Amino acid sequence: MVTVDQVIGSLKKVVDPELHKDIVSMGMIKDLAINEGKVAFTLELTTPACPFNSDIERDVRNAMAGLGVKDLMLKVTARVMEGRALNLDELLPGVKNIVAVASGKGGVGKTTVSVNLALALAKTGAKVGLLDADIYGPSVPLMLGLKASPEVVNNKIQPPEVSGVKVISMGFFYEQSQQAGIYRGPIVSGIVKQFLTDVNWGDLDYLIIDLPPGTGDAPLTIAQTIPITGILIVTTPQDVAMNVAVKAVGMFNKLNVPIIGVIENMSYLACPHCDEQIYLFGKGGGRKISEDFKIPFIGEIPLHQGISAGSDSGKPTVLSDPQSLHAISFDKAAKTVAGRISIIAAELKAMEEAEKKQEQDTKPAA
Repeated sequence: MVTVDQVIGSLKKVVDPELHKDIVSMGMIKDLAINEGKVAFTLELTTPACPFNSDIERDVRNAMAGLGVKDLMLKVTARVMEGRALNLDELLPGVKNIVAVASGKGGVGKTTVSVNLALALAKTGAKVGLLDADIYGPSVPLMLGLKASPEVVNNKIQPPEVSGVKVISMGFFYEQSQQAGIYRGPIVSGIVKQFLTDVNWGDLDYLIIDLPPGTGDAPLTIAQTIPITGILIVTTPQDVAMNVAVKAVGMFNKLNVPIIGVIENMSYLACPHCDEQIYLFGKGGGRKISEDFKIPFIGEIPLHQGISAGSDSGKPTVLSDPQSLHAISFDKAAKTVAGRISIIAAELKAMEEAEKKQEQDTKPAA
């Protein structure tokens, strides 16, 4: 019959592939109990979207089998870690992570990436919100097939929900779809702040913010108003897109906002006849940014008619064609982003614990 110490000792040998720490020290083992040879515990993963969840579960089961445990009751859950510093006066106390999706220029498919990533994260069971911060040209409602204006309850805007994703956009408040947004910078900043403070986001694991292209008022307002987990940079393979995308990287580096990584959209066209990858817009732009700035490369999204057709029809590809190559590429990218966020959250937790310990060590004795 195994003991608690033996079980813990065996589980300490299981290491999270991304965090590079054992699952016991990470606090992933909960409610361990042994009763007449039966071993029961909960494995609490850092995110339901982690790309290595099945690997960790397999390693845990193998570890128990190695101890000779034949009767194992294993419950697998996930609790997303907070990847940003939450202060007492935090505007969004229920939001664990805020991911702003940025690009240096328009036309790279940033909103398409934002929408599909949000839906892909929600499919894993995560609680997700999507904020369309493009005040001049909001397109998120169109891509999600949303038309009705949100309700207001107790002075809070109630965001509509699509496939588990809460959504807010200035597009809901224009009287006509053709109405132009004509606002000066301070008004844009005010609207973005309202979307952060006056919307009933509730508890979210991830809030995806689709930023307008460039380095103007909306990105600055968000970066300076609330703690952000990190920025996801979207580019296409062309040199012109890559050269402008690095300006966004430079801006957020100056603001000391972590960069989650870079994702390359429209990377290649998959030939429908021979499966050859045809690089219409060049090759390797996203990877070059990753290498030059030493930031993670999240992945490649292929160029496919189904992606644009899904956006135009209000049925994004991860929902309308989930088994397709392009939908799977969004799923993989979403899991990679979630994994990166877990790393950022673990680093933040370690830093906070180190600062707390330093305060205790320097505190004068009573």
